[in-house]
Amino acid sequence: MRVTLAEAAKRCLVCRDADAKIVRSRETADAWRSGNLEFEDCDRPSIASEHLQPGVPERISLVHPFDVPKRKISTDRGKRAFLHAIAHIEFNAINLAWDCVWRFQGMPRDFYDDWVQVAAEETEHFALLAARLREHECEYGDLPAHNGLWEMAEKTADDLAARMAMVPRYLEARGLDVTPGMIERMDGLGDARSAEILRIIYQQEVGHVEVGTRWFRWACAEQRLDADAHFSELLARFLKGRVKGPFNFDARRRAGFSETELLRLAQFEHGGET
Repeated sequence: MRVTLAEAAKRCLVCRDADAKIVRSRETADAWRSGNLEFEDCDRPSIASEHLQPGVPERISLVHPFDVPKRKISTDRGKRAFLHAIAHIEFNAINLAWDCVWRFQGMPRDFYDDWVQVAAEETEHFALLAARLREHECEYGDLPAHNGLWEMAEKTADDLAARMAMVPRYLEARGLDVTPGMIERMDGLGDARSAEILRIIYQQEVGHVEVGTRWFRWACAEQRLDADAHFSELLARFLKGRVKGPFNFDARRRAGFSETELLRLAQFEHGGET
């Protein structure tokens, strides 16, 4: 009997070794695309009852975001810390994508096509950054990192709409807001290679956030919820009104945000009512 997509996704998710996760993720994406994984076609959507912990390297120290050391990016130590922080985000993004594939069962096949593609692209982002780190004599896991992305995944584990809103459409969409500035800083430091990696990530992240938008709206339609209003409600519920800006409105439009949603984000940013 062939392995199911859910089983293969779970294996990717729990894999702790960074290099092995790259290999396993690539193999799983290739197997899905070539039709070599079993697709479980259920009557209606469901959510996996088991709550898995994502595989991360044993040596990495996960600390509170405020405890991650801040260093000047213009120094060698600062550059390593910067690249390590971005690599950690992309490593988490691999886990988050495979968790979507494994956790949310009985979805339309397009859902899995989308999230397998996201997982595959996040894997390549991480591989690029891991290689760049090695060029700076650093391995992923050598420096402390925070676990904010996965903490939000746990908070939204039982609600597809909330997961799509708070992970791809809020946390990952922050990358659309801040990455252009990071690219500019790398260019300014003469680091063309790091800037090019960030450009690749930025271009593909627009599509990843758009995937979140599409399935957020699908989940809202299934529950007969107004998507624009529900997104605002979820931001208020999970963030208590503490929404970080400024926002890259052009990139968010390309990722499927409505003008109503963008207006509400701007109001959050300035402390107004939505």
